[in-house]
Amino acid sequence: MSDLAQLAVVLGIVFAINLLPAFGPPTWAILVFFSLDFDLPAVPLVLGGALAAASGRFVLANGARRLRPRFSAERRQRLDRAEAALSADRSRTVAGLGLFALSPVPSGQLFVAAGLMTVPLLPLTAAFFAGRLLSYSIYLSVAGIAERNLGAIVTDALTSPVGIGLQLAMLLALAVLVGGFRPGGRPGGRLWDFPDKRADRGP
Repeated sequence: MSDLAQLAVVLGIVFAINLLPAFGPPTWAILVFFSLDFDLPAVPLVLGGALAAASGRFVLANGARRLRPRFSAERRQRLDRAEAALSADRSRTVAGLGLFALSPVPSGQLFVAAGLMTVPLLPLTAAFFAGRLLSYSIYLSVAGIAERNLGAIVTDALTSPVGIGLQLAMLLALAVLVGGFRPGGRPGGRLWDFPDKRADRGP
C-alpha cells in the first residue's frame, strides 16, 4: 500500500473517531502510532489529522443540533439559559475558546453541547483545528525525537496492547473526574442540565 493510501486510511479513522461523543481513543495516539509504525511523514499527518478531527467534530455537533427540536420546551429553555450565561462576558468567552483550542482534554461532549445550543459552530471548529495543529505537531515531534533516542522502547510503549489499554484507562479516569458518569451511582450532570430554580421555591 502506498503512503498516500495509508494516509487516506489514517484520516478516515481519525474522522470516524471524532464522530464519537465520548470514549474514543485520542487522535494524537492514532497519529503517533501510524507515524512510528508505518513511517508516514509528519506534516501530512498533522495537517490531515487536524482537518479530519475538526471535520468529525463539526459533523458531530450538527448531528446533535438536529436533536434539539425533539427536546421538551423546559430542556430547551435550560439550554438557552446556559448559552446566555456563556456568552454574557465576551472576554471570558474568547479566553475559554483559546483554552479549549490548546487543551488536550477530549472535546466530544463540548461539541455535543455546542450543537444542542445555538452558538455558531464554525468559530468553535476553527479554534479546535488551530489548537490541534499545534498539539499534534508537538506530540509527533516528541514521539519522533524519543523514538530516535530510545528506539523500540517508545514504539512498544505507545503501540502495544498494554500501552493502548493504559491510554484508554486514563481517558476513563478523566471521564470519572469531570463527572461524565459515576460508577455504581447516578450519572453525573451534563453541561445542559442546569438546576431548575423553580424546584427551590416553596409551595
